[in-house]
Amino acid sequence: MGLVEGSDGGPRAYDGGIDALPSSAELRSLLRDALAPVDTVPRHPDAAGATRAAVLVPLILDDEPPRVILTRRTEHLPRHPGEISFPGGLAALGEPLPAAALREAEEELGLAPAEVELLGALPPVHTRVTGILIAPFVGALDHEPALRPNPGEIAQVLVLSLAQLAEVGAEVELERGGISFHTHVFDVEGEVVWGATGRIVRALLDLVGRRPPSDRSSAAR
Repeated sequence: MGLVEGSDGGPRAYDGGIDALPSSAELRSLLRDALAPVDTVPRHPDAAGATRAAVLVPLILDDEPPRVILTRRTEHLPRHPGEISFPGGLAALGEPLPAAALREAEEELGLAPAEVELLGALPPVHTRVTGILIAPFVGALDHEPALRPNPGEIAQVLVLSLAQLAEVGAEVELERGGISFHTHVFDVEGEVVWGATGRIVRALLDLVGRRPPSDRSSAAR
């Protein structure tokens, strides 16, 4: 793995832009205003003819600091085995993308759609290698749910605070399949979020920090 070097020769860190996290109520209101409407048709300049997919970004907004739910995929899955991702997958023919995100979250985690308030959509992410256009939908949860992860797909459920993620973000250069590319990486105590999921996390933190989103247009992996 090659790293994008900063002034000290290490990975270039960046400021998540969050001086103090808003309360859960404030964050819910902020995201409702800042996110694109749920029914927005995702578009990306490099994604003509791309396969459609959707993910749910489950955000726990209760009396504790805001947290996000991610999953570690099992090692035998054909796509991105062992990687950390949001619940989601390919949309069925004719299936609305928000419905696909909720369906996949229920199939992977046992998270009932009725428990989720869809606040809106983050910018779509195009994966250049796999040719998939991912529509991320932020879903608010009033409490930390009792999940029932599907053992065939999910090896581990991770609940990470937004404050933790904002503190550890960095930009690095990775090489995969002979192709080098820049990506956002979040290493929380050895749990490494990168690629398409890293870009989605960065976009969410940009909104939470009330900063203009940066570098959203290039491919995730």
